[in-house]
Amino acid sequence: MNIDQFARHIIKQAKDKQRFVVAIAGPPGAGKSTAASKLNKLIALQKIRSRIITMDGFHLDNAILRERNLLDRKGAPSTFDVAGFIYLIKRLNSGEDNIIIPKFDRESDVAIAGVEEVTLQDRVLIVEGNYLLLNNPPWAALQSEWNETVFINPGMDILKERLIRRWLNYGLDPDEARKRATNNDLKNAQTVLECSSAADFSFTNPN
Repeated sequence: MNIDQFARHIIKQAKDKQRFVVAIAGPPGAGKSTAASKLNKLIALQKIRSRIITMDGFHLDNAILRERNLLDRKGAPSTFDVAGFIYLIKRLNSGEDNIIIPKFDRESDVAIAGVEEVTLQDRVLIVEGNYLLLNNPPWAALQSEWNETVFINPGMDILKERLIRRWLNYGLDPDEARKRATNNDLKNAQTVLECSSAADFSFTNPN
């Protein structure tokens, strides 16, 4: 199944539902954001309103990470406001209207509160993030919240290449980019790959 087929599946499954929540999980660099964006556009073509919600909006601020000596591990499960994220997903599933959500700004490396509003007109919610299928508590509480789940895994070699390139694009020199990818991102990737539950559907890439 490719992303076009998956979109048709979601449209069919969501047809008679007030709200349908899709989880797109996978390691960092897998292509989750790309898949979410493509899925969002394909659903919109069918005149169904959907919205992307990112787990990254619940990154702890760098000041808190410094206090907890976790800044070098930013992106690990322990560096998110997981309780806040679980609460948001439960609110979205409850049918509540006019819910304000945060987003993460990669350029400034900070989560920004109150950026978007989710209304009942947003019938399909596309949630993307590394740890949406994680078995470990408290993340495991999320697994009952998803109507459909997707896991994207292009393989560790491709992930390493993409993650190094990501840091190079942020202006790091090659040695530092490789160090950041190896010492943090790839460790997080391994956690995702080893500790996530099986998804309803799996892709090697978001095409």
